[in-house]
Amino acid sequence: MGRKTDRSLLGRIGRNRLVQTLVRWVDDEAVDESYTARTTDRPDLFRVLPFLVLHLACLGVIWVGWSWTAVAVAAALYVVRMFAITAFYHRYFSHRTFRTSRFWQFLFAVLGTSAVQRGPLWWAAHHRHHHKCADKEDDVHSPLEKGFLWSHVTWLTTPAAFRTRHALVKDLAAYPELRFLNRFSVLVPVLLAAALFGAGELLRRFAPAAGTSGPQLLVWGFFISTVVLFHATSTINSLDHLVGRRRYATADNSRNNLLLALLTFGEGWHNNHHHYAASARQGFFWWEIDLTYYGLWLMSCLGIVRDLSPVPARVLHSNLVQGRVSGDTGS
Repeated sequence: MGRKTDRSLLGRIGRNRLVQTLVRWVDDEAVDESYTARTTDRPDLFRVLPFLVLHLACLGVIWVGWSWTAVAVAAALYVVRMFAITAFYHRYFSHRTFRTSRFWQFLFAVLGTSAVQRGPLWWAAHHRHHHKCADKEDDVHSPLEKGFLWSHVTWLTTPAAFRTRHALVKDLAAYPELRFLNRFSVLVPVLLAAALFGAGELLRRFAPAAGTSGPQLLVWGFFISTVVLFHATSTINSLDHLVGRRRYATADNSRNNLLLALLTFGEGWHNNHHHYAASARQGFFWWEIDLTYYGLWLMSCLGIVRDLSPVPARVLHSNLVQGRVSGDTGS
């Protein structure tokens, strides 16, 4: 009798946990202390199942093939969403290095959310925490503490990393539309995926010369583009604290890396950034290509953004590592 009761109780607990996990797939605020307090280095694989499916879905290219249309859409979405992440999720929401209107703030928050890198409050809060303790024990994604794989992706799969550190983003939480995006961050990617499928089917029917279809545009435009974008962004957490050159003697192991800077539109000048994070520009010198800053400069000319925070002259040549004065490409 006792055994049956125990089994029934365990069964109910199991179902409750399953329901809680399903809710967390759509509601990023569905967390409590009992969940986030679980072992920090143990992934919650069931909760991150959609993330695994995102990667596996890229194999769909075997069946859908490719077309120049699909590849172009994938590349365009990589560019637009990378800019949304680097310019707004990072330089605006995390560091407030320039100003913009509430409309543009929301629009780029939507674009950033479409990259499947969680909501703007979650992203900014974790990044602000990273700067407080970079490459130290409390840094949630330092490769020096737990290795490359942990820094690149594993930390994201743990319960401890799931919650938003609201105390660090009170300025952003003042906007209800940002709170909504942050809570239901899965909504925008799902809508994007549906729109791509629909657009592909319309092209297949009404513009067959485009050579694409709904499934093909979905695989290339959403799955492949999103996965490449994710791993490119993650290299700044992992590789850019391991590979490259150090111009400034920061308290962390951040590096400047030309290849990563090209891949991530300027984020690869990471040692520069950790030396002075308040600047809208991360390529401090003219030879350091910073596509995100060029885009922000153009947007400032159009009146979309304003008050781009510069790099003060005193910052450029302070706290230098010996032999890293000028002409350092950082590669």
